[in-house]
Formats: sequence, structure tokens, C-alpha cells
Amino acid sequence: MSKIDPRPTEKPEFNPNEERYWDARDLEGELRRVIEICHNCRMCVNYCGSFPDMFARVDRDIEAGAVGAERLGSDDFTSVTDHCWQCKICYIKCPYTPDEGHEWLVDVPRILMREKAQRSRRKGISLQETALGEPGVIGSMVAGFAAPLVNFVNANRLVRKSIERVAGISSEFPVPPYASEPFAKWLQHHEPLPGAGTAGKVALFSTCLGDFYFPTVPANAVRALEKNGYSVFRPEQQCCGMPSLDGGDLESAKAKARFNVASLHRALKEGYAIVGAQPTCTMTVKNEYPELLGTPEAREVAANVYDLMGFFDKLRREKKLNKEFTKPLGKIAYHAPCHLRAQKIGYPAMRVLNLVQDTEVELVEQCSAVDGTWGMKAQNYEEGRKYAQKLVRGIEAAEAELVVSDCQLAARRIQKENGVQAIHPVEALASAYGVAISRASEASSRTTEEATR
Repeated sequence: MSKIDPRPTEKPEFNPNEERYWDARDLEGELRRVIEICHNCRMCVNYCGSFPDMFARVDRDIEAGAVGAERLGSDDFTSVTDHCWQCKICYIKCPYTPDEGHEWLVDVPRILMREKAQRSRRKGISLQETALGEPGVIGSMVAGFAAPLVNFVNANRLVRKSIERVAGISSEFPVPPYASEPFAKWLQHHEPLPGAGTAGKVALFSTCLGDFYFPTVPANAVRALEKNGYSVFRPEQQCCGMPSLDGGDLESAKAKARFNVASLHRALKEGYAIVGAQPTCTMTVKNEYPELLGTPEAREVAANVYDLMGFFDKLRREKKLNKEFTKPLGKIAYHAPCHLRAQKIGYPAMRVLNLVQDTEVELVEQCSAVDGTWGMKAQNYEEGRKYAQKLVRGIEAAEAELVVSDCQLAARRIQKENGVQAIHPVEALASAYGVAISRASEASSRTTEEATR
């Protein structure tokens, strides 16, 4: 019989502002309790590398005379955590979570995030985590005038190998290109479509990916929103903080959360609908900000932020969506990112794009194994490729004319493995409306990359 009771003696602590969150003994006990529950269940064995590693370590101890997970130590916890890319799918599928009302209160992603945070506090933040943790800061320094030159240099194999040795960023992962024109600059000179503002106003959380790497995503969001009668405003913003959370840097994540909550809360009070352009970022605002900050403002912003395609789906439900489409999209393979699924809002992009004439959307519900910064790390690249093969096969099997994904990092995996460009569903929607802005500059960056290989 197990020595570990699956029922917690008190509610697990996931609030980093509480002293118990940083208690190493409390964390050890909670890790052993949760790991033993997972070991007995094993439903998630194929989701990621964490679970096979976890089960093998418990099995090893059982063979040596243990009853269950009671002998696991810090090296075991470190290994299990480092295989986790925080996709959240195990939480969505688990029958023992708080969301399911179960008394065991299992939350594997949060307990592993807590382990990483404690470890980072003890040992410091590595250069690798620092480099990957600030995409907004780095993007703001490079995007614009310097972008073509930096993209050209980054495309060189020898340069990428050098970066891998120094910073641990895989030379094989197709890192996002820097934009020649950041989104904020484009928006500053943008001429709104006729009718913009007649239906309302949107504060667009364009995200650092949209601002500095893939500006055609928020730009097409602006065009599609204006087509539906909304004026669009870009509030002051920083990176959502998920890359910092991935690296265990909770102080940086909290600083970003405070800045964004203050800005988004002002917009909310001024009557703007808050819409986020990337699912990881909207998930972070919804699920992490209330815990990180614990303020009424954080909870209010979290309760009122929409996923971008979720906002268009809201208009569909309210029978307010503009359906004056001018262009069919044909057969679409739609990749549903894990961090969209973690929001439990279904597949809004599918529901919206299926309204376009002569358009058929096929769902590919598989993980890209990128999920923020994890898949970019040199030590994780091959493991990420392995777990992404279901996605790769799903895209191939769809035999689609167009591939879309709400996540532009997952799109990089698709581009590398399938050899096709996956665009954001809002780009497809803007195309169907006949108001799309092309990705000509990004296509130029890819051509440069291919030429230098």
C-alpha cells in the first residue's frame, strides 16, 4: 500500500506571493504526492517527455524496494520539470484537477512551474533563459532599420552554431525573423477602413510576437476588426511574461504583468474591448496574472480579455459578424494550439472560417512541442521534433490548400517540418474579406535564409 495519501493535507499553494510557495519541503511533499497519482494513472504517458521520465524514475525506486514515489529527490524533480514544455494539455485531460471538482487537486503544470521557480531562485537565471525570456526587449532593439541585416546574419549556419554554443538556442529551430516595420509604426500611419468605430472600439494586445516579428498578424487583425465596424487602439504593453515564467523568473514575469494590467485596465475602463493576438499571451493574462498579482484589477482584466478569433466568434454568436466575404479559402488545415485549448473556448477560428463560401476547415489537434521557449532550446530540439510528428502527419494528411495556426511559433515548426507557411486565422479572414496585408517582407526573409544555407 502506498505511503503517500493522494489527498492533500491542505490546498496546494500556487501563489508566488505566499510564503509557503517558496517552502522547499512543502514543494517536495506535493511533488511526490502528485507524481504518485500520475504514476498510478498513466493516462498522460504519450503527451510529453515528462511523464515517461517520471514513471521510469518511480519504477526504478519500486524495483529497489520503494512502495511508490516516496524516495524521489531533487534530481528527479529537476529532470521531470525540464522535460515539461508547459503545454497544459495534461491539465485539460486530467480527471483529478480542481476544475473537475476532484478532491486530489492535481495540477501538474503549476507544480512543475513552482519547482522551476524555486530552483531558479536558488541557482539564478541562466544565460539561455535570459536570452529567451525577453523577446519584447530584443525585438524592440532589432526590429525596424536593423532587421534585414540581422535576419541575414541569423540565417548563416555558422552564426547560428555560435549562438547555440553561447546561448543554448538551437541552430536548427527556425527562429522568428525580425520585422522591417514594427506593428506600432504601421498602425501609426494606417488609414482606417470606412465604418471603423461604428460598432465599438478594441484595445489590441498585439504581443511582442506581433509587434516585432509577425506584424502582419495584428495588422490583418486591425483590418478585419475595422471591416466589422471597430476602431483599433494599441495600448502600451510589454511581453506577456510567459517566457519569463518558462525560465522560472517570476520577478520579471510579475513586473511585466503589473505593467500590462495597468495599461489594459485603463483601456477597459475607457470602454475598449480587450483582444489578444496570440493564444499563449491571452492564456497568460487569463490564467496567470490573477495568481501572480492577486489584485482586483488583474482579475478584472483576466475576466474581460478575448482571444482574437474568439472575439470574431462572439460577433458570430451575436449575429453581428460581417459575412460579406469576397474570396473563398478552399481546403484549410487548422492547427489548434495547446494554449488555445487550455483556455477551454473550443475552436473559434474553425467556426468563423467555416462561414466563408467554398471553404472547408479540417482540425489538426496536435501539439507542436514548442510552447513558448522550450522548443527553441538546443537540448530540447530533437525531443520537440519527436513529439511534433503527430502534428506534421496531421498537416500532411489534410492535403490542404492553406494551413493556419493561431500560434506563430507552432507555425515555425510547421514551416520547418512540412515545408509550408502556416498563417494566422485572422490573416485568412482578412483575405476572405478582401482587405488582407501580405507577408511579402517575411517571405523575403525566408528567401534570404534559404539562400545562405
